[in-house]
Amino acid sequence: MKTETNPDLIVYFRGEYVPLREARVGILTHALHYGTGVFEGIRGYWDDAGQQLFLMRPVDHYRRWRQNCGILRISVPPPAEQLAEITVELIRRNAFRTDIYVRPIAWKCAERIGVSTDDEDAFAIVALPFGEYLPSDNGLHAGISSWRRIDDNAIPARAKICGAYVNSALASDDARREGFDEAILLNESGHVAEGATCNLFMLRKGKLITPPVTENVLEGITRDTIMTLAQLELALHVVERPIDRSELYICDELFLTGTAVGIAPVVRVDHRPVKDGSVGTVSRDLRRMYSDAALGRLSAYRKWVLPVGSEKQEPELHAASLAETTV
Repeated sequence: MKTETNPDLIVYFRGEYVPLREARVGILTHALHYGTGVFEGIRGYWDDAGQQLFLMRPVDHYRRWRQNCGILRISVPPPAEQLAEITVELIRRNAFRTDIYVRPIAWKCAERIGVSTDDEDAFAIVALPFGEYLPSDNGLHAGISSWRRIDDNAIPARAKICGAYVNSALASDDARREGFDEAILLNESGHVAEGATCNLFMLRKGKLITPPVTENVLEGITRDTIMTLAQLELALHVVERPIDRSELYICDELFLTGTAVGIAPVVRVDHRPVKDGSVGTVSRDLRRMYSDAALGRLSAYRKWVLPVGSEKQEPELHAASLAETTV
């Protein structure tokens, strides 16, 4: 999906709310040359009926982001709750009335040549209108990439480290040039890791199966959300174990999960249909439940969302929504 950026968009850059046109970095910035940055993704969903926007698990996302910044020794001083409030203010200043995507990013900001890092860090938060990332109502066609997933001892895949996404870009570009909607990467052990930008689940013999985080996959928050919904709402047995490539050809259902993509069913892999080649019942049910949870319609998971509405509505809702959200 391509998005147009508005130069008048208000962003949070180095501690200030400024127009996007003023948020600039130099061409010698360390992160530009060496990939020394860590980003995050957060979704906001607009509820037209209630005239309110809901951020999906923002505090959990910011906690993960700050934690993963530590891998590169990047400092993000504000706590997760304060970062969520900054995001709420961004939404208000931009007066969004549509689905959005929030992109926090922190980076090594020294302007010099030399791969070694120092303690010069910066961070920014951008929120922008964002529709469907991978249209998947009728299911996606995925292909196994010839590129292998990066290994934890090379660049940790569990974090959204900027330089690591060259791996995803190569796989994604190849997949689209070969006529697929998305790539699926194997790790160096030959097991299924994940999509180019998303985690992977398959349904087989009544069990929902996903690779464990030790298989070089992102520790996905949407992944965690789906595991919770599958177990508590559908009474499915969720198993984390290695998945062989050939299992994707014989499974009953297959889908991808991620902040941008949500839940995207896969109906063909390597030109082979998944089961009968149509979107499965479990995939449909989980998509519906995820959407309801993200719009605050499921009371049991209301703590996952942070509503951004009128000033009258905010105070008591924020207190609950900014609390610990682990179910």
